[in-house]
Amino acid sequence: MTSSLYLDAAATSAVRRDVLEAMWPYLTGDFGNPSSHHAVGESAARALADARATVAEWLGCRASEIVFTSGGTEADNLAIKGIALGAPRGKHIVTTPIEHEAVLASVDHLVRLHGFEVSLVPVGRDGMVSPADFAAALRPDTTLASVMLANNEVGTVQPVAELAALAHEHGVPFHTDAVQAAGWLPLDVRELGVDALSVSGHKIGAPKGIGALFARGRLALEPVVHGGGQERGRRSGTENVAGAVALAAAARLSMRDREANAARASAARDAFVAAVVAATPGAQLTGHPSERLPGSASFVFPGTNGETVLLELERRGIVSSSGSACAAGSEDASHVLLALGYDEDIARTAVRFSWGADVTEADLLTVAPAVADAVREVSGLAS
Repeated sequence: MTSSLYLDAAATSAVRRDVLEAMWPYLTGDFGNPSSHHAVGESAARALADARATVAEWLGCRASEIVFTSGGTEADNLAIKGIALGAPRGKHIVTTPIEHEAVLASVDHLVRLHGFEVSLVPVGRDGMVSPADFAAALRPDTTLASVMLANNEVGTVQPVAELAALAHEHGVPFHTDAVQAAGWLPLDVRELGVDALSVSGHKIGAPKGIGALFARGRLALEPVVHGGGQERGRRSGTENVAGAVALAAAARLSMRDREANAARASAARDAFVAAVVAATPGAQLTGHPSERLPGSASFVFPGTNGETVLLELERRGIVSSSGSACAAGSEDASHVLLALGYDEDIARTAVRFSWGADVTEADLLTVAPAVADAVREVSGLAS
């Protein structure tokens, strides 16, 4: 299906032309296995090393601290399970109830199968973690803390640098899921002060199936995928060289364009939010009003059903979503909105709009009246 306006970039983005051109040779002529000791394999190994160096530059770390993965979910799994089981000082994890399912399910795995305990730090109505509440959850036996940099549903950006500093005061390693923040926010791990950080390629113009984990060199990281010992023994399996090259190409574009793109998208976001709220009675922005991702705005529309609003919008040529694409098909209300204090009926009215740098303020301002019309249609208020 061809849509006139795609506003579900938080779910995935198109592969950028520059990225496709960069990876193409490693799908065709330079297709070798980087572990093979011949010219074709050595060419692939050089490309992999160059890609690792570029991703390390993007994240402000050493190349040896980058582990290529199949995406953000695997990166989160490796961070949570790998750090917790690598050199645990206890069996307690601190996280929040609004993390991506990849983090929450990994923590649940540790609770069920390895006897860990978990403390979920509550968030406010705006989705923000209180540093005081976070500090209060840390214990002498806490072995890991994980708080996402930006929420994938409501867009709230957390004070990760402050939280990581608090964790380190207690000797606790800190991981952040930066999958949604990539392309919009600075990801320098030195400035963030984190020990591990997850990213995914398909959110920033690389293809699906490639991601990376930054894991600080001193961390003992227990592998989640076992086999031939690739990625310095931290993630076995023949490396996706073309994918790594693609992630590096997307990272280069992010380093070049991020600040300008974020400034334009933030201005467009604020105009869009104001227009939707003005045109749509009862519309409520979810998440923090200002500490939020530039390319994201999510709302609840009491008296409607979010999925039905989405269908009405798609009829008008606008593609958006009701929340995390990873929970697609679930009939449960969003765990993020429930954690923010919305009741189930209101949470089921959620609609998330997310866009890339190619969407303009003018584009978004054409969407606002369509949203109002769709909500009126669904709530039975249309004349």
